[in-house]
Amino acid sequence: MGLFIDALLRVSVLAFVSLLTQVTPVLTVAWTTSPFNPASIPLVVRTPYLSAWLPQGNGVAINHAWPQFWTSGNLGWAGYIRVDGTTYTILGDPVVSGTSPVLATQQSMQFTATSTFFRLSAGPVDVVLSFISPIEPSDLVKQSTPLSYLTVQAISTDGAAHTVSVYSDISAEWACASNSTETVVWQSNTTGPVFTHQVMLETQQNYTEYKDFIMQGVAHYSTTNNGTSTTYQTGQDIVVRSQFINNGVLANTFDTNFRAISDDWPVFAFSQDLGTVSGTSDTVVFAVGHVRDPAVEYIVAGGAYQARSLYSWSAYPDGVGEMIEGFIDEYPNAVLRAQEFDKQIENDASAISSNYAGVVQLSIRQAFGAMELTISKNSDGSWNTSDILMFLKEISSDGNVNTVDVIMPAWPVLLYTNPVLGKYLLLGLFEYQATGQWPATYAVHDLGSTYPKAIGHNNGNAEDMPLEECGNMLIMTLSYTQKTGDTSIITGYASTFYNSGCSTNLLNQWTSYLIAEALIPAYQISTDDFAGKLANQTNLAIKGVIGIQAMAEISGMLGNTASEHNYSSIVDSYVPQILNYATAEDGQHLDLSYGNDSSWGLSYNLYADKLLGTNVFPQSVYDMQTAWYATVVNTYGVPLDTRHTYTKSDWQMWTAAFMTNTTTRDMFIDSVYKYAANGANNVPLSDWYDTRSGLSDGFKARPVVGGHLALLALYISGAMR
Repeated sequence: MGLFIDALLRVSVLAFVSLLTQVTPVLTVAWTTSPFNPASIPLVVRTPYLSAWLPQGNGVAINHAWPQFWTSGNLGWAGYIRVDGTTYTILGDPVVSGTSPVLATQQSMQFTATSTFFRLSAGPVDVVLSFISPIEPSDLVKQSTPLSYLTVQAISTDGAAHTVSVYSDISAEWACASNSTETVVWQSNTTGPVFTHQVMLETQQNYTEYKDFIMQGVAHYSTTNNGTSTTYQTGQDIVVRSQFINNGVLANTFDTNFRAISDDWPVFAFSQDLGTVSGTSDTVVFAVGHVRDPAVEYIVAGGAYQARSLYSWSAYPDGVGEMIEGFIDEYPNAVLRAQEFDKQIENDASAISSNYAGVVQLSIRQAFGAMELTISKNSDGSWNTSDILMFLKEISSDGNVNTVDVIMPAWPVLLYTNPVLGKYLLLGLFEYQATGQWPATYAVHDLGSTYPKAIGHNNGNAEDMPLEECGNMLIMTLSYTQKTGDTSIITGYASTFYNSGCSTNLLNQWTSYLIAEALIPAYQISTDDFAGKLANQTNLAIKGVIGIQAMAEISGMLGNTASEHNYSSIVDSYVPQILNYATAEDGQHLDLSYGNDSSWGLSYNLYADKLLGTNVFPQSVYDMQTAWYATVVNTYGVPLDTRHTYTKSDWQMWTAAFMTNTTTRDMFIDSVYKYAANGANNVPLSDWYDTRSGLSDGFKARPVVGGHLALLALYISGAMR
């Protein structure tokens, strides 16, 4: 498509930033923000390894600090604009001795579900930086493409004509954000319609992480080839940057001295000459990505390991160059789809509240940034696009693969955007356990201890959350089936047949475990493992009995009325017993654990009862909990339970979704919003924080923030209409 987009699309893109002055943030910063200034601003968030953020605290401009990987390692990403011979810094924190570029002044920042926009003033020209990470949940090729956009536009603010050129580079840190002493190699392609720099670790280690970054794959930085208007250069950071600062163009030369990332800091740069700008310039398009193949190692029957690749490879037989060209060429359409997606999110979430819309918009890229869609190969080497599995990294906590109790809180974002993606997450768990290699009768906690090695736990040494995970698997399975009408999971894994020693009766097997264990939960952990073990957890009993009823519903769908009635009768017997054990003597709340009336907690598992429409618990329980939570809220929300003052943002949103009045519902929503916008934190949105101080408690960038869409997941199912 070339460098430029037409005037209509320019207007469309600039419409994204038209709302920047309309919202007053909780934190006051030196620029206007919409919807608010978060703890860390998402820039590029596509995969567990393509994840760039701008930490904020009480406010940091886009050209005052380096972007960071979610772990906090720097990702060198510099940008300049040259206006009438004067160079202004617009991105990153580059320092080049002997030069004196002017710092552009940030005027505004806006984020949407897919994009983040900055507007800066550079003398008589304003600059709009757009960071777009497409979310395409219904297009598996596009959703699995590990690339993101940065675009730059210049706007004359005085009505006069100005000569303008734009520069950007990335450092080798994009090839390994966790260890700057690693040696990297690189090459560039400066022919054809797209120019691309590639940088990678000299020693590749498939499926191996170091401090949460993959020691495999290639970082790419690309832009369109516009003839003599486009120049390029690779080399030491201060050499390449000073070339542009002083001259406004690059030297079209390459540094071939491969070395460590921090050894004279090699960078990979492009510049684009926009010529004379008297209004709004055409748009400079850059693409940044981190590409690897294979992506995930997955255990199959017999203990064999299968190499799986990102789904997007199936559309690009000529390789990564074709992928990048296609991605850049698709930019105008990608922007329009992003706008449509963002508008839908904003409209739906704003129907609940404006604060809710802000939290949801911040959460979606983070949730999807932990997930990767994969396929296998046929015996002839061709892509098997009918074998689709999605993998999720438990970012920042354990680093596990497809952790069931991380998928569960994130589940609402999948129900809202495309529930079929939820199926692809569950299938890997089902298929592994159906091989019989997992030795326990209850559901496995995860598919592997360290992403991206989904190699199971054949020795049984996974984290034990037996009641938690059995309930989660049954609830999510029914939820998916209800939402889509697709019965393939329940027909495949609720059968009474056994093939080659491999159980396909997993759903009934897990239900049997719940029948034995859910009424009086043993001393164990729940998904909130950091809170410690506890016996007789009311919330686990709630999950267990809803899980049993989920299996009753599944049995009915399969025409097995005997099992349906049997499971339902057990639920009918268990529920009054649970309420008798768990309700405080004064009738004001459910206890955290049976009989301890001084204890209470967020009974967020009741959300599943509403989501599934199972109506296991009477309305009086919801009314009681709604009234109680309004009396125990702190500055930033309701504590997770009485053992601590911390809480979880995802579980607060789950709880908000089943509150019986909008005042208490909005109390939860507004508490999460207030925390997210308080200016006291500087990491990608943490779901775990203290309700008194508003300080995050250690987690960051986790996909469980997909649970913030809990109200939307009910809304689109009709339950909130």
